[in-house]
Order: sequence, then structure tokens, then C-alpha cells
Amino acid sequence: MNFPLADLRSVADLLGDTLAVALGSEAYRALSHRELVDAVGVIERLGRITDAARLALAGDVGRRADSEFGDDAITAQFGCASAQELVERTTLVSSATARARLRDAKAITSRVTLTGQTRPAPLEHARAALASGRLSADALTTIVDALRPLLGRCSVDELEAAEFELVGAAVGDAEAPACGIHELKVMATTWALFLDPDGALPDEEYAERMRGIRVSRRSRRGLRRIYGDVTDDVAAQFDRLVDAHLNPRAQDRGPRFVDATADEAPDQCVPDPRTIDQKRHDAFASILSAAAGAAETPTLGGAAPTLIVTTTEHDLAEPNGVAFVESAAGPVPVPASFARHVGCHGTIHRLTLAANGAIKALHVEDRVFNHWQRKAIGARDGGCVIPGCTVPAAWCEVHHVIDWAKGGPTSVDNGVLLCWHHHRGIETSGREIRMVDGMPQVRPPGWVDPQRQWREPNRLLLTELRRARSA
Repeated sequence: MNFPLADLRSVADLLGDTLAVALGSEAYRALSHRELVDAVGVIERLGRITDAARLALAGDVGRRADSEFGDDAITAQFGCASAQELVERTTLVSSATARARLRDAKAITSRVTLTGQTRPAPLEHARAALASGRLSADALTTIVDALRPLLGRCSVDELEAAEFELVGAAVGDAEAPACGIHELKVMATTWALFLDPDGALPDEEYAERMRGIRVSRRSRRGLRRIYGDVTDDVAAQFDRLVDAHLNPRAQDRGPRFVDATADEAPDQCVPDPRTIDQKRHDAFASILSAAAGAAETPTLGGAAPTLIVTTTEHDLAEPNGVAFVESAAGPVPVPASFARHVGCHGTIHRLTLAANGAIKALHVEDRVFNHWQRKAIGARDGGCVIPGCTVPAAWCEVHHVIDWAKGGPTSVDNGVLLCWHHHRGIETSGREIRMVDGMPQVRPPGWVDPQRQWREPNRLLLTELRRARSA
């Protein structure tokens, strides 16, 4: 059978003409619920058939790029160094997409031996299901990721049995619907563990040897890159810590009933403008702060690991002042607002130097809330006092409502909990905080509440106390 290249060009033109107008005018918004679901299914079917063709053709590109073709290799004909480069240039996809496409295609591409015999694809059942449009590209990737490492380690019959069961689960039948990708991944991992327990388990020796984290020494516009590889257990622990920081607390979940006449804070419904990566960064910063103050953390010079920030009195008071933090790369310039943020909940060492650099005086000013003060403030506030923020008390820092440098005392009546994100941006966010009868009140910025009304944080303890008083 001849490949219908001319017909495919006509189909592509027809499909483009058919959908371009409908998508451009957003005609799909007029569909009923049932019609919309049917349209999603039809488009997905077209996508699966297209994915099957993409992988089949990419697989043949990879086959023709092999060294056995010599000067007649397809890559040499088009001036590309590899099959990946050829696919990337032809399709204009990213290098990661081209690499993944060739990897998956290799598992469903048949080979011709030197004697002219055709050998079936390593995953023949998956190839047939993909070509029929029943198997999705995501399902194929899941199966390939699980079974490809087993090639050569298990018998052909064992691999074929695993592939048959996994493909059947992914496409479904009249008796059982197709499973989701998550369920398919669990099944594939189970098969891999059953067929080759040693090979499917993580390579502990390799992981121990290759683990590592690096922090770039160069700062680009106030940012330094962290990169490296961590073991699975460390990554899982980090994920759990980030989840604990970002997920809403249990008491904030579920329905909440309020008095219909109550004046609700408008900023409780304001979405968090941070991206998920920014949230992870802020959670990481809170984790570091909590770890530095933990009793189990090793000390440096007999004291807890302390970030050293250096600035002058003049720069500290200036909106555009400059400070410096000590790091492995040497002094790094940071805005003076960072120094004010750190100084709000840390110990200040004021060092006076003579003109020749000699030390004239050293004054230690401790503004840290002690353990019992922090527990009391945490019980009162329950977490970050900014309405709508769900960071719990254990992850928060204590902020001086009246700045310590302006005479504000280090007392429970002058301390409130703020998460790292809101504490760092309290000077520039437009929010204001005050204490009334020992309770914090927050004034949102004008873009949140044009009336700028003072609001009390909606905390569980405060609600329970009011309920007890009215009982």
C-alpha cells in the first residue's frame, strides 16, 4: 500500500479550514454540555491518530539515521547532526519533545535485519493500539518508561504478557473502561517490580554517588540559581514540607457559615498572585528560617546559623538603601528593605568602626520574641494575620507592629504573625497593621478595598472566644 501523502495534505487543509473559523469565532461556546463533551472526544480521537502518525514517522526517521545507512543516512541528507535535530527543525518542537518522541517511537518501530527480515517492534501490542487511535501517547509513554529498562533482562514472553495487560488496561473494553494514567503507572510499576525486582528498584549506589546540590556564585538581578540532583526520599520530604506550607489549614477547609449582616473582608477572596514556583520559593525560605532556629540544627561558633547582613544607619533608613549579606561567594548586595525585614525578628549587632577600620564599639540589641511570647502570639493569631493567607503559625515570623527602631516593644501586644512572603513585602504592599485591645487589625490596600476598612483576621481561636462569650 502506498502512503497517502497527497491525501493527508488535503485532509490537513480541510481540517485547518474547518476548525480555523470555528476556533477563531469561539463558536464552541454555543455548544450544549453534551455537545461540548462530544466535541472534546472527537478532537481527542483526531489527536490520537495524529500522535500515532507522529511517532510512526519519527521512528522511521530514527531508523534511517542509524550508522548502517552511512552517507545515505537521512541526517546527512539534510545536514543535521542527529535524528533529534532533524525532528526538532522539521516540526519546530522543543528539543525535549523531539527527544521524547524519538524515545517512545523506538519502542514501536520495527527493524529490518541484514538478511532482509523484518523484526516486529519491541512493543508490538502498543504499536497496533496506537495506530488504531485507541492508545494515547501519554499511555504509551507510561508503558515505555516501565518496560523499556526490562528489555534484555526478562524473557520475550514475560515482556509480551506485561505489555498485553497494560495495553488492555489503557484502552479498555466492553467489560472494563480504560484506566487513567495514574492507575496505569501503578500497574506498570507493579509489573516491572514483579518481572525484575532488582532492576526496577532505584539504584541506591548510583543515587548516593551522584547526589548533590549547587548554588551558583554569580547573582543575576538579585537571583542565584540552585541546581543538582537529590535522592527520591529527600525529594519526597521536601514535597511534604512544601505541601504543609502551601495547603490551607484544616480549620479553613469546608463550608463556613457567617452572619448575613456581617461585614466580610473583601480581601479574603482575593486570589494569591504568586505563581506555583514563587510559592515553592517562599515555602523554601520559610523552611530555611525554621531550620536555622531549630534546636536540632548544628551551631556555628556556639550559636544558631545566622545570616549576617551588613549596612549603615543611613542606608537602613533610606527607601533605596543598600545592604550586604555574607555568602560563599562573598558579600552580595541586597536592598536595605531586606535588612529591615531580617532586623524585625533578629538580633542587631551595631559595630562602630574608626576611620582606620579599628573597632570602636559593639552594641548588641536583642529584639527576638522569646519562646513563650511566640507561643502566645501563635495561639492568638493561628497563622499569618493577612486575610486570605493560610500559612500556619509554625511557618510564620513574628513582626513588630510598631517598628523596634521606633520604640516598639518586643511584647505580645506589639507582635503579629506574618508568613515570609507577607513579612518581606509589608513595606511595599500597601497593607497596614495595628493593635486594638491586644488584637491585630489589618488594613488592605486600596486596590483590594477602596474603602480601606480595618479588618480583624478571621482566626479560629477568636471565633471560639466570641462564641463562648455569647453563650
